[in-house]
Amino acid sequence: MGIVTKKLEHVEAHLNYATAGAGRRSVPIHNARAVVDQLSLEQQGFILRRHKTASTNFFDEAEVRAVYYPEVEQLLKETTGAARAVAFEHDVRSASKAERAAKGARQPVKIVHDDYTEKSAPERVRLYLPLEAEALLKERYAVINVWRPITGPVLDTPLAVCDAQSIAAADLIPTEEGVKHEVYLFDFNPNHRWYYFSAMTTSEVLLFKCFDSSKNSQARVTAHTAFDLPTMAAPVQARQSIEVRALVFFAGAGSIAGSA
Repeated sequence: MGIVTKKLEHVEAHLNYATAGAGRRSVPIHNARAVVDQLSLEQQGFILRRHKTASTNFFDEAEVRAVYYPEVEQLLKETTGAARAVAFEHDVRSASKAERAAKGARQPVKIVHDDYTEKSAPERVRLYLPLEAEALLKERYAVINVWRPITGPVLDTPLAVCDAQSIAAADLIPTEEGVKHEVYLFDFNPNHRWYYFSAMTTSEVLLFKCFDSSKNSQARVTAHTAFDLPTMAAPVQARQSIEVRALVFFAGAGSIAGSA
């Protein structure tokens, strides 16, 4: 059963779909803070969690891998009930062009997409865990993105996520054009239900499922995109964020926890 969105605060914002000739669409994006306890990775595909970190410099790749990756892996095991989690890559992003140039950060992605597909998800398992891959691929696994503000609150270019239950298989457009591996772009669908968490802080993380190998899962992918808040007057602090992507493995065909 979907969340009743008509009672939620929302903003009207433009999102960029891949629909030929009509990709830029104005859609309501609902503030999910009022329904945070109704969300789950198994149904909507995303959840919000409070999370402390010992990392002090997310622009230091060595520190992120040594300190933050193990924290993310532990968070994912505790949250999902997974037997194992393996963080394998991350991106630091900034909405400031000057900061991107100075610190080597990437810009926020303002196109509706999902990072892994039926093709590229198992490729990640084979790439990062080659000796175990074939055995691991026989069991259920997922790719989960852990998205965190580096500075907060986030008042500029937040992240929107789409309720996985509102996505139809026909909406997905696999592509390898201009990217390092196959991803999904999306056709516009008026049934899509979009959410964001207003003014996220540095002690919060947004977890969303990029891929689930279980064909029985209600949430196999999570469409997401950065967007411009139309109600926010400039200037505000440019968004800085880090996203860590991890492979999450389950014993047998066990379900993913992660309800609030």
